[in-house]
Amino acid sequence: MAEHPIKGLMETAMKSIKDMVDVNTIVGSPVESKDGTVIIPISKVSFGFGAGGSEFGERSGIAPDTNANFGGGSGGGASIDPVAFMVVGQGQIKLLPLDKAPSPIEDVIDKVPTLLDKLTELYKKNSSKKEKKEKKKEDETIETVETVTFSDGE
Repeated sequence: MAEHPIKGLMETAMKSIKDMVDVNTIVGSPVESKDGTVIIPISKVSFGFGAGGSEFGERSGIAPDTNANFGGGSGGGASIDPVAFMVVGQGQIKLLPLDKAPSPIEDVIDKVPTLLDKLTELYKKNSSKKEKKEKKKEDETIETVETVTFSDGE
């Protein structure tokens, strides 16, 4: 049995979509700024296709397996939407989405280094205060011992 014509239509549509959409469409070419920061565009690609056909009754004089009475068509489409930019530079990598504010999780992740710095600073201050209190208490004890006098009972 010969190959059905609808298969050829679908293959043509899929090949055309494959030619239009590759990984460079999703993750764009990097662009470098004057300060060395690299900006990479990120896109969302959606595509679809359809194919259909119909066979008509036999015509006289045409062999039944030649598909001479077939009619069909196919079509496809693609949509490319920019969704974010990845910014690489100055010792960090950031994803800057275009369509929404950062989620609370992304916000927390971005603030973790600052939070750790502040906690470390707070710990150092508390340790320093504790050491000062202990030293002051030690000094007061020494002063108290120096001011105690003993008499011989008079």
